[in-house]
Amino acid sequence: RIPFEMADDRQLDAKYISRYRVLVLPDIAALSDRQCGQIRDFVKAGGCIVATGETSLYDETGKKRDNFGLSDLFGCDYVRTESGVRNSYLTPRHPHALTQGLENAPRIIAATQQLTVKPHGDAKQPLTLVPSYPDLPMERVYPDVLETDIPMVFCNQVGKGRVVFFPMDLDRTFWEVLAEDHLVLLKNAVLWAADEPQPMTVTGPGLLDISYWRQKDSLAAHLVNMTNPMMMKGPYRQVMPLDGPFTVNLTVPHGVDTRKVTLLESGKTARWRRKGPILTIDVPSIRLHEVVAVDLA
Repeated sequence: RIPFEMADDRQLDAKYISRYRVLVLPDIAALSDRQCGQIRDFVKAGGCIVATGETSLYDETGKKRDNFGLSDLFGCDYVRTESGVRNSYLTPRHPHALTQGLENAPRIIAATQQLTVKPHGDAKQPLTLVPSYPDLPMERVYPDVLETDIPMVFCNQVGKGRVVFFPMDLDRTFWEVLAEDHLVLLKNAVLWAADEPQPMTVTGPGLLDISYWRQKDSLAAHLVNMTNPMMMKGPYRQVMPLDGPFTVNLTVPHGVDTRKVTLLESGKTARWRRKGPILTIDVPSIRLHEVVAVDLA
């Protein structure tokens, strides 16, 4: 439920990416020195990034570096990568914006690819590692170490920007196992990095993908129903409609009025209300998707 747009990693100079608040780098292992410099400039200018796994560990030809190309932003140095990790967990450390929503979870599943890193400082991080332990024989299926101070996320303020780095493939693991705790961490990471209100928020049941477009005389909000056991696999076998109600809040540009709001998929005129820059729309239900079209004056 965070509006987003795809960015091209071949267009990382300021004229393309300065319009974005947060860049998400999902295990973007191969980055050139020039691309690393562009991302560094983006953060120094007040931009924010969320990165995972081996991001920037290789150059554009696939040659492995001795260290992350963005180690100064991540706040740690690379040591080694371990894949196929089993029976490993994460301990949320409260209170922190990154672990909000996990207060009742003393442990959550860790990712299966983990990077050993050396932190640049001794700042306490909100997610630490419970190391892997045997899964057989049954008599040995218990952790040898209950808690550690090994950080599995780095939340850093760098100049005017913010950086979140997960030294593990948390996003790929979420794709594979669809553990909601991982989704909570990823969403919280983007929201903490952004450090500002989202231009679009949606409340209501289910898992939604959302997008938000703003033009001179109109706004459009797209809500896609992703509530499906095949949501990450492509071949939907059945559409599972969502009964709302849903409440959509959109930030409207200052100095413009709202003339009309229409739900394009259902064809209905929407119920809406405006308070200052916030436009609130009621969406009764979503089958596969709904488009909220707002005419401005």
